[in-house]
Amino acid sequence: MTRPRTAAFLAIAALIAAAAPAGAAPTTTGCAGVGRPEVPGAAHQTTACLDDLTSAALAGTAHTDPADWAGLTARGTANPSGVPGVQVDGYFPDTSRTNTHHRWDHDSQFVLRLPARWNGGLVVTGAPGNRRQYALDPLISDWALARGYAFAATDKGNTGPNFYADGRRPGDAVAEWNHRTTQLTRAAKAAATRAYGHAPRRTYMTGISNGGYLTRWQLENHPALYDGGVDWEGTLWTTRGPNPLTVLPTAVAHQLGTATDADLHAAGFAPETEFLWPYHRQNYWGITQKTYRAEFDPAYDPKCPGPTAGSTTAEILAPCPSDAVYDYADRPDSVHRAVARVALTGRIGKPLLTLHGDLDTLLPIGTDSDVYARMTADRGRGDLHRYYRIEGGTHVDGLYDTHPDRLRPLLPCFRTAFDALAAWTERGTAPPESGTVPYARGAVNDCALRTRP
Repeated sequence: MTRPRTAAFLAIAALIAAAAPAGAAPTTTGCAGVGRPEVPGAAHQTTACLDDLTSAALAGTAHTDPADWAGLTARGTANPSGVPGVQVDGYFPDTSRTNTHHRWDHDSQFVLRLPARWNGGLVVTGAPGNRRQYALDPLISDWALARGYAFAATDKGNTGPNFYADGRRPGDAVAEWNHRTTQLTRAAKAAATRAYGHAPRRTYMTGISNGGYLTRWQLENHPALYDGGVDWEGTLWTTRGPNPLTVLPTAVAHQLGTATDADLHAAGFAPETEFLWPYHRQNYWGITQKTYRAEFDPAYDPKCPGPTAGSTTAEILAPCPSDAVYDYADRPDSVHRAVARVALTGRIGKPLLTLHGDLDTLLPIGTDSDVYARMTADRGRGDLHRYYRIEGGTHVDGLYDTHPDRLRPLLPCFRTAFDALAAWTERGTAPPESGTVPYARGAVNDCALRTRP
């Protein structure tokens, strides 16, 4: 089987590869009812009429890249296929060149998929982590397309472990993530209107991890663009904390042997997650802390990571020793202002469903979604928010394959939550109350949002 460690290597390798494999596009016959879409504002776009827009059919072609989604799904996940339609690949004007797919060497790449049988809805998302626009193909795109939704995804304007080098001032790279998502949403709505002859009747924002952050931010700042969203373990950025820069330094210190298990517990990592710590020490904690810190606080240690996070997988994943003693609270006001540029408030303007695994070992639930749920309530938006804590869920579903007796994939719960959101916004059927979804062993493709307080 593919172990999560191997999957992480595949993902990193994809980010530093010179170019993704390019295969011939499938021959096609089935795009009846879909006009030729034009994505307004795009600097370049290519259009293909495809017999099947799903990842099973597109793997091995230039229309997706399996390395983008390595490690994100559990083995045994059931995904639909056989959805004909039109795919548009392209990019918006940009000056950075971290995304090498299509050999375009150009950022702000996007993918737009328009199924021949459209239900009138549009699903928009942004890549998790520092991955690219195809990262959510088997996780979200396949399922959404089979239900009749058009699907649009962005690479967020910068990709790979050196994303923090994009921009001129601290916080620019993450701020661009929000801009590119807004830009794609508007452009995808216009393109769908042209292709189908009428505007989308519903537009939903969704995403996982950094994509979950984008979902929260969009519903706070541009609610008029959307009818609702599903936030899957979104990264929490707040100006005073908590945020990754207040949590991950202790994880790095533990990784380097200068923090105890008790220190890690106090930082928010639940004792029940200890069996996942070795994997996260090797694959997540070091790279995540150093690249986020380089994004918002480059003056702290200009030599590590420096202009690049590393040239080999080992170098990229390795922590900066200085991060073990990083103290966000004591950093200059300029650092806090950089975070404030992208911070969340909880002031959502449309219905939002959040789900988060209680065994998340990168974004601990107690310092992330638990806090965000309180933020929405404090802002008087609790009636627009539902929050589901998933027992046995962790940050990536690929880890289920290594620990099937202790974990459960979150993807089935995401699908159930999305259906609940659609019922809420389209038919007025209220979703289940916020609460904990009990652990269900072996539930690779099933999740009922039956909660307990």
